[in-house]
Amino acid sequence: MTFVPGARVGRVTRETKETRLLVELDLDGPGPVEVETGVPFFDHMLAQLGKHGCLGLTVRAKGDIEVDAHHTVEDTSIALGQALREALGDKSGISRFGDALVPLDETLVRAAVDLSGRPYVVHTEPDGMSPLIGTYDTTLTRHVWESLAFSAGICLHVHVLSGRNPHHIVEAQFKAVARALRAAAEPDPRASGVPSTKGVL
Repeated sequence: MTFVPGARVGRVTRETKETRLLVELDLDGPGPVEVETGVPFFDHMLAQLGKHGCLGLTVRAKGDIEVDAHHTVEDTSIALGQALREALGDKSGISRFGDALVPLDETLVRAAVDLSGRPYVVHTEPDGMSPLIGTYDTTLTRHVWESLAFSAGICLHVHVLSGRNPHHIVEAQFKAVARALRAAAEPDPRASGVPSTKGVL
């Protein structure tokens, strides 16, 4: 399969009583990364995902952050997963599997992904994380991966192997997932068709 720049794009709009958002994702970046959710630390994390995933990524979200960040982070992650699923199409010609080992100072994170069509998440991080980074609830990180994986239909493992600083622990996860997704979505020059003996993913 020949990958045409700009062809693997997903666009999702989502509106509820709690949030209103737009997500546009181009798998064949690099493209501009423009993120605005009203949750500054989450914006920073999504920017890492776009940059290190070599994506074109636009996220515009308005949510009830006067309550807390939960609905905005959750709905953005769901829409991001839906956009990823749309951009992958029938997954013909992709590598399917990707993994990354990412250090960030004292922190080390391993991420592995299978664009399998079957959602599953395994996530581990240190106990005793600070509850907040700015206005970002650190317990949301696992929820990001669950929401993304289940709406995209992917298997995702994220393990924090070491770490002390909460900012580093969360940021290294986003960078590792970005690199793993990038590897999994890349074309496999030695293969054609859907990378499964089932013939479909």
